[in-house]
Amino acid sequence: MQRVIITNTIQSDLLAAYNDCEHDRTFVLTDETTHQLCWPLIKDFPFLSDAHLITIGSSDINKTLDSTTHVWEELQRGGATRHSLLINLGGGMVTDLGGFAASTFKRGINFINIPTTLLAMVDASVGGKTGINFGSLKNEIGVFNDSKYVLLCTDFLRTLDDRNLFSGYAEMLKHGLISTPEHWNELIAFDITQPDPVTLAQLLATSVAVKERIVTEDPHEHGIRKALNLGHTIGHAFESWAMRHGNPILHGYAVAFGIIPELYLACTKTGFPQLIMRQAVSYIRSVYGTLPVTCDDYPELLELMTHDKKNIAGTINFTLLGNIGDILINQTATEKEIQEALDFFREG
Repeated sequence: MQRVIITNTIQSDLLAAYNDCEHDRTFVLTDETTHQLCWPLIKDFPFLSDAHLITIGSSDINKTLDSTTHVWEELQRGGATRHSLLINLGGGMVTDLGGFAASTFKRGINFINIPTTLLAMVDASVGGKTGINFGSLKNEIGVFNDSKYVLLCTDFLRTLDDRNLFSGYAEMLKHGLISTPEHWNELIAFDITQPDPVTLAQLLATSVAVKERIVTEDPHEHGIRKALNLGHTIGHAFESWAMRHGNPILHGYAVAFGIIPELYLACTKTGFPQLIMRQAVSYIRSVYGTLPVTCDDYPELLELMTHDKKNIAGTINFTLLGNIGDILINQTATEKEIQEALDFFREG
């Protein structure tokens, strides 16, 4: 079971985590961006003086088998054993890929996640999902395996541009919808375009607690953990579609866009309140804009949805809501209903 620590003292808390893990050799994984912006914040910690640094390309286009192979080769070249430690310093791409590389190298070595983006803090680094993209599909290859520790330090958020901050906030909006009206109202009252850091840290702690509670109850996604997939069935299709067409979008933007048609499905199929849906749509449109899909793209989007890992026997599977916090997993929709939801996304 991983330990999640929200820290204002990254050096002492990382040292405690480091000392609690086997580490005959220590490796740190960054991408090109976090090597430049985030590694300087920890590189002078004395206990990391002998760490072997591994760097891969930035952005989701590098969340590949080739990048994973590079990590394995660097671990091997650096003399890693089954008793070595990998510290993943980066956004969700780094924690996903690094966790997968660590979980499979010599059948598994310990790893610590230090997420440096808001998205990774509230989503990718917590919950034990690791993986890489494959064949233009998101997270097609991977395993469930917890890091020993996740250290959440809001100092790293100062390195983010607005788009990456907004991307992470989309997952927090999702957590609000699957938790309580109080948390949802706090989130939509918060101005993420001019964020107050103290309030954001408080909202982050609540958001992480929502995910931790669900993951603890259902670590391998057999039941209630599917709540975390709200917005993701259509959102992942949007994300893969954008990648295929050479205009990749950040994961959180895809989730935000996916929430809109999936809340529309919830209104029409499970009685989700239309007023709250309109509230969510208004907030998402104001922060994230929209995606230029047309009705000509529907067949491709539907085809991408059929590859979703939540599907059962080829039937496209959704997590919908009856109300805020009223989670309805394993919901289905007809092709016509999905097309109507996409119409609403484009025109509603």
